[in-house]
Amino acid sequence: MKAEPTKTVKKFGTMAGVFTPTFLTILGVIMYIRHPWVVGNAGILGALAIIIIAVAITLSTALSLSSITTNIRIGSGGAFSLISQSLGLEIGGAIGIPFFFSQAIAVAMYVFGFREGLQSLLPEYAPLVLDLMVFALVLLIAFISTSFAFKIQYVIMAIIILSIASIVGGLFVNELNYDFVWFGDYKGSVENNFSGTSFWVVFAVFFPAVTGVMAGANMSGDLKNPRKNIPVGTISAVIITTLVYMALVFVAALLATPTELLENYNVFIDKAYYAPIVLAGLLGATLSSALGSFVGAPRILLALGEKRILPKSPFLAKTNKKGEPINAMIITSFIVLLGLSLRDLNTIAPLITMFFMITYAMVNVVALIEQSLALPSFRPTLKIPIIIPIIGAFGSLTVMFIINAIVAMASIVLIIVFYYYLVKKKLKSDAGDSRSGLFTALAEWSTKKTNELSPNREVRSWRPDLLIPVTAPKDIRSAFKLIESTVAPKGSVKFLAVKSFDKDVDDKLNVFLPEVSARLKSKNIATSYTYISGNDLAESLKISMQSLNAAFFKPNTLFLTVNGNEELHESYQKLIDVAKLNKYSVLLYVPFENVGLSLERDITLWLKEFPSGWKTNFDIGNNDISILTALMLQKNWKGNINVKVALDSLGMQNEEDISLLNDLVRFPVNSIIESYDIQSEASLLKSNNSDINIIPILKENNIKEMIEIVNFTRTSAIFCLDSLNENALV
Repeated sequence: MKAEPTKTVKKFGTMAGVFTPTFLTILGVIMYIRHPWVVGNAGILGALAIIIIAVAITLSTALSLSSITTNIRIGSGGAFSLISQSLGLEIGGAIGIPFFFSQAIAVAMYVFGFREGLQSLLPEYAPLVLDLMVFALVLLIAFISTSFAFKIQYVIMAIIILSIASIVGGLFVNELNYDFVWFGDYKGSVENNFSGTSFWVVFAVFFPAVTGVMAGANMSGDLKNPRKNIPVGTISAVIITTLVYMALVFVAALLATPTELLENYNVFIDKAYYAPIVLAGLLGATLSSALGSFVGAPRILLALGEKRILPKSPFLAKTNKKGEPINAMIITSFIVLLGLSLRDLNTIAPLITMFFMITYAMVNVVALIEQSLALPSFRPTLKIPIIIPIIGAFGSLTVMFIINAIVAMASIVLIIVFYYYLVKKKLKSDAGDSRSGLFTALAEWSTKKTNELSPNREVRSWRPDLLIPVTAPKDIRSAFKLIESTVAPKGSVKFLAVKSFDKDVDDKLNVFLPEVSARLKSKNIATSYTYISGNDLAESLKISMQSLNAAFFKPNTLFLTVNGNEELHESYQKLIDVAKLNKYSVLLYVPFENVGLSLERDITLWLKEFPSGWKTNFDIGNNDISILTALMLQKNWKGNINVKVALDSLGMQNEEDISLLNDLVRFPVNSIIESYDIQSEASLLKSNNSDINIIPILKENNIKEMIEIVNFTRTSAIFCLDSLNENALV
């Protein structure tokens, strides 16, 4: 068999892989043709305020991103990988899918921008032809290699630096304006006939200029050392570009009057020392942004494919000999062409911006969660104050709604749709994520708050949390469906596997317990199992219960399946006594031969021995767990409950008492509630045709009598014993 050739994957450092694409994405078309307009509307101090607020959001995001990347081994996909490792593949994918499409469609937007600048030089060509020519150039550069694309970006960066120098040089060849306007009056733009605007509208126009902090992170899988490259490259690019934007505020105010700044989008070109180089910078900025987005988008798609998030994931995850995501690049090309075919992206441009903002917000949320949990595993080499991710997250979400509240809500809804789609796929991550730590922290907080309210679990919060001793698979095979129906949907099961000295039995347990646990978990039932050793089942259970008593989330009900082996009857009785001692309720399931649960529809609930004062103190004796079990089974079986209430001389004397009991318990409306004379119980049991009987355990009852009742009625039964920690009347 011929060996596959080794892939030679080119890895990039801080300058090529992070700083340059981030620098070029930030210093884009807005710097050239909208920055002066911002100064004209907002004045010098207003423009500086806009820059500071915008950069506060993006710099916070950059710092949050950098802090996280110094703590984890970030894979390919940048923000997608980062979010997935912390919050799970479902949330990471829900963000990553629209983020990929945003990156791809953004290429079309940059192509449009390049074409608008190019059209002044080539007016004889139709706009669509120019768009296709520009995109063909982007494709050619990108498909040659990512390394070649980055080399081209070095050339573009040099042109942009020269263009900025030419803009500043305009101060030496133009008559300067010293009549500064510090606070603008927001007159608006040519498009609205200068009918007025606001600070936040101008802010929304400027804000896309400072986005692009993910440009380097998107290349995470192609970096030599992401932990070092991303923080250094991203933060340095943000700081330098911020200083450039701030300096250009004063340059714009000196080069032209506020009126000129408002009316002429090309002030920087017209007033430059050498205009052609500024025009070249404008074209270069849009081309580099298109290149950066086209190089980055397929990497996100590659990462989505590697994690099996999208259909045809193996196809998307393939790379060529150089490590280039060639298939993902082809798919991205078709999406860009779709964007170009729309001709006017103004309608979807806000949505693209929203997905960028949501991604930034989630990066900050991840940093906030990681810091808040204070887990030993969170040891970033770059530590940041917790206020930074708070500013980044709050600022990103606020900007979304400032720009367009309706589109912001639509984008959030779309991400929620993606999330639920991925949840149904039941994705599995090899590396795991931080969600368990988050939920554990929430559970600990909830436990503390609950204990502050009451040291004991409130009866209103009762739910069936079963403890099931298992010595062999046969102990629970016959009862599995009953267990499932008793605890679903919010209960839990803990199997206590008692290992014997029989290797064959123990081996069967080792195989069986993971299988049965997995099946219950597939029904969203919290399930766990533990192995213990001991010769005496009752003693082992006693020790286990005593240990569990110290826990907050502990089982509350002992579930036993009884078989006809008389040698075990004494052991069952001991287990019941241990449960009573540790304040566990007991469900003792006695199946009838091979009938089991029959149709799982009709339930007969037998209630008796009510205390005399139950109507005032709401204590109905040893009937609570019987009622609650019947209600759980009825709900999951979608069956019927036939309630048999024994009349006696104490607590239950007449039909009015039964009616009151019905009102307090709130039995389903189709339930049949009947009284009976305790003397006629045997004949009623014999004539009963239900699928299961639920019967309270009386003081005089023993295991032998319970089995006799089942054999007599030829119906399986659950015998119930209260722990006094449940109340069916609340």
